[in-house]
Amino acid sequence: MTTRSTAPRSSADRFQEAIELHQRGRLREAEGLYRGVLDGAPEHFGALHHLGVVRAQQGDAEDAIHFLRRALASNPRSVEALGDLGVVLEGARRHAEAVSCYEEALALDPQHATTLFNLGNALQALQRHEEAARHYERALALRPGDAETHCSLGNALHALHRSDEAIAQYEQALALRPRYAKAHNNLGVALAAAGRVVAAIEHYRKALSLDARFAAAHANLGEALVALGQRRDAVAHLQRALALDPDNAPAHNNLGNALLTLRRFDEAIACFERAIELDPEEGNALSCAVMLGRRRCDWRTGTRKHGDLIAALESEAKPILPFALVASTDDPALHLRVARKYIRDMGLDRLPAVFDGGRYAHEKIRLAYLSADFHEHATAYLMAELFELHDRRRFEVVAVSWGPDDGSDMRRRLLRSFDRFLDVREKSDLEVARELRRLEIDVAVDLKGFTQDSRLGILARRPAPIQVNYLGYPGSLGADFIDYAIVDPVAVPPDLQAHFSERLVHLPDSYQATDRKRPIAPRTPSRAECGLPERAFVLACFNSPYKLTPEVFDIWMRLLRRLPDAVLWLLDDNESATANLRREAEARGVAASRLVFAPYLPPAEHLARQRCADLFLDALPYNAHTTASDALWAGLPLVTCIGRSFPARVAASLLRAVGLPELVTATLEDYEALALRLAREPALLAGLRERLARNRTTAPLFDSDRFRRHIEQAYETMWACWQSGGPPRPFAVEALPE
Repeated sequence: MTTRSTAPRSSADRFQEAIELHQRGRLREAEGLYRGVLDGAPEHFGALHHLGVVRAQQGDAEDAIHFLRRALASNPRSVEALGDLGVVLEGARRHAEAVSCYEEALALDPQHATTLFNLGNALQALQRHEEAARHYERALALRPGDAETHCSLGNALHALHRSDEAIAQYEQALALRPRYAKAHNNLGVALAAAGRVVAAIEHYRKALSLDARFAAAHANLGEALVALGQRRDAVAHLQRALALDPDNAPAHNNLGNALLTLRRFDEAIACFERAIELDPEEGNALSCAVMLGRRRCDWRTGTRKHGDLIAALESEAKPILPFALVASTDDPALHLRVARKYIRDMGLDRLPAVFDGGRYAHEKIRLAYLSADFHEHATAYLMAELFELHDRRRFEVVAVSWGPDDGSDMRRRLLRSFDRFLDVREKSDLEVARELRRLEIDVAVDLKGFTQDSRLGILARRPAPIQVNYLGYPGSLGADFIDYAIVDPVAVPPDLQAHFSERLVHLPDSYQATDRKRPIAPRTPSRAECGLPERAFVLACFNSPYKLTPEVFDIWMRLLRRLPDAVLWLLDDNESATANLRREAEARGVAASRLVFAPYLPPAEHLARQRCADLFLDALPYNAHTTASDALWAGLPLVTCIGRSFPARVAASLLRAVGLPELVTATLEDYEALALRLAREPALLAGLRERLARNRTTAPLFDSDRFRRHIEQAYETMWACWQSGGPPRPFAVEALPE
């Protein structure tokens, strides 16, 4: 019997067997063979390289890096090993080291498409979006049919706020791979950023039809549904997103926003707090937490949160909402800083213009008002008559609306009041800008600023030669693409020009438009029907609770202690605020029963019930604005304290324009003393009420046609300045004779 001897396998044989096992996914066996090869040949490049890859696949990044670096010591010119090391470093979040690896690989092979793609990814992680985009473009020149690279280029362009270019890349990715869930989701994000929320929702739903466990798509769909007012569906998707990905800070923030719109304030604040805990730089969540804390009159934690907001402004945190600081700080310099930061952080200062700088020559000035509020809304209550009164011999007036059609009488009135009403809810910001350019709009007036549902992305694309900030937001937008802000000398004195990026245009009376047609219900309810004591002196403040501060509330409580027969009538906005204010009153030695809370009523009925009050007490640092105009229109005198910034000076502007400047005080001490005096001197207060009743029909504040002529003069001066070729300049409109 003969025996056959078996020769020992060579290192090459073992290496080849390891490769085959590796390719079949049998990682442990492959690892053993690679290590066996290295036992006999410690510098074997292939074994070191592939063992590094195996260890990465097994989840041990540090071991993988060790073997890949040993492989590169053996063969430093291996593009593949450099690329694999870059991928492992990237997975370990060592992005800067990954960039170095990819750059070394590209120095050896500049046409290596995979390395170009991976370098783009690492640069994206480092927020170096311009460089990332360039490398994705180079990769696509080599591999034009790669859907993933198109999608990644879209991500870089979106991060650069070049939404329209990003959309084109996502669409190209989907043309190549229609069932690419990630591209559908990312296209939805870009469409939403461009204002096309309905189209975005279609793509989020498509992504979820392809992958029902796609947490980001659930979160993004929820955010979009909030924007469309479909709040309960939004909450369901956001909760599903968090069930799949509990540590997703943006999803917690978006769920907070959805719950906020449903007035589920306690749950909303918990979501914002969790988002901040997960990501301390989540600026939107911090802003909303501050604002919601103020709306709930939660002053015990408010000081800390306000400090956090100021710290976020100083840092490189994500964009914070300017309104959160404007509503709480009487500092115009800070207001401008936060506005400029927001414009910069959102990339609104880098969008290409659609207006080419030519000259229009129209028979009439083409005037466009842009807003989401052309329905039952405070802006509409102020502006409706101005739209109707505009001189059609000199102006063609266009509405650009992206808000809901609520079917209200106000909506129908507004539809009749414009020469052209553009409903642009389904159009992107770029599409709207191009439409304004096509219509050759001369003057575009933004009525939203940084308030809810604003779309500054339209005017950021410079569709009109003259662009104006007016009414909706009491402060500068900090944007070079806005030329003018319409104000008045009391609300914004000329020396505040340094705190506005816009040129100030001063109207001679109040900057605030009013509507003489605002109806007041014919029947005034009794005090008993309003829950008020019949013989009490009624101090009132119908401001939203977010405007109330402990400093001013201290004054109100001192007044109640000194006026034992007085009550304070406040707006019943939410249960938390009501409970907190009652507790704060008790803490200041005032019975909670002396605070009476007024439920929401339709506008005409709310105006009528204000006749049951004796004196309106204003807030600081954010005055009553439309609320003050309402009180004066209803015949209710108002005491204010003038501050330093625009929102702290509006009530003073209104009182001056209605002929009651003596109700404006310069310090909180004077404010308290004047309120006390008026409460104790019925004849003095009665005289003021009588004068207000007379002035209501004669004073500039409620002379809508006088206001119309002044603001039209402002528009014509802006137009003449542009026609002459000069830059925008500050100016004041000369007052018409009364």
